[in-house]
Amino acid sequence: MKATVLVDNISNGGLCGEWGLSIYIEYEGKNILLDTGASDLFLKNAKELGKEIEDVDYAVLSHAHYDHSDGMDAFFKHNEKASFYLRKGSKENCYGKKWIFHKYIGLPKGILEKQKERIIFAEGDTSLFQGVSLIPHKTAGLDEIGRENHMYIRTDGGWAADDFSHEQSLVFDTDQGLVIFNSCSHGGAANIIHEIKATYPGKTICALVGEFHIFGKKEAEVRRLAQHIKNTGVKEIYTGHCTGEHSFEILKEELGDMVHQLKVGLEMEW
Repeated sequence: MKATVLVDNISNGGLCGEWGLSIYIEYEGKNILLDTGASDLFLKNAKELGKEIEDVDYAVLSHAHYDHSDGMDAFFKHNEKASFYLRKGSKENCYGKKWIFHKYIGLPKGILEKQKERIIFAEGDTSLFQGVSLIPHKTAGLDEIGRENHMYIRTDGGWAADDFSHEQSLVFDTDQGLVIFNSCSHGGAANIIHEIKATYPGKTICALVGEFHIFGKKEAEVRRLAQHIKNTGVKEIYTGHCTGEHSFEILKEELGDMVHQLKVGLEMEW
């Protein structure tokens, strides 16, 4: 399989970046688009990289935040066949909190109704096709992480800390082991690896690809996360975007050559 980064915040080789993520994945003759970034930039970079958005067979949204979903309208205009898989629990209700203010950080307004014929809400462990699955969080108490990171869901009953029930892992079975894509890993990178290990007992975890939402975190916290990741036994991690440059360097210090930097145009093969 091959995965090509269409959007990340690190530009590369003349290709522009933005605060967001989009990855084009080729596996067993099928093309999968994971996330659409924060604009239509993924379309432009795909063209430069020789990837045809019209040929995407499956589209997947990792979680319901704008920097991964704001290109959805552009995707639907350029691809007429692929269903778009969101996790059940995805709504237009995600907010970030600063002091007493709540700022909307969710899906494009109206997209769920506008594209209801092509959006599929994944429930439980969902197989896209042989060797490819969508796995929800299975770790209790993730709303505490939401509260710590000032992320909230607007409900009929008021504000609730985000428990990331709208976040999912895209998992591929390869000859080298399982490759996990979880674009921001809000539920915790180590938690996610353990969730997949429990879902696929006896399987090797080859790689985790995604950001860890640790930009601005204290050094001690990042070093603890690095040790938790190391203890999972994962072979490689690829990270960028909301991991942040400083935190990436700390991860590199702790984990060495198993850590790789995501950037626009990067190709990963297993």
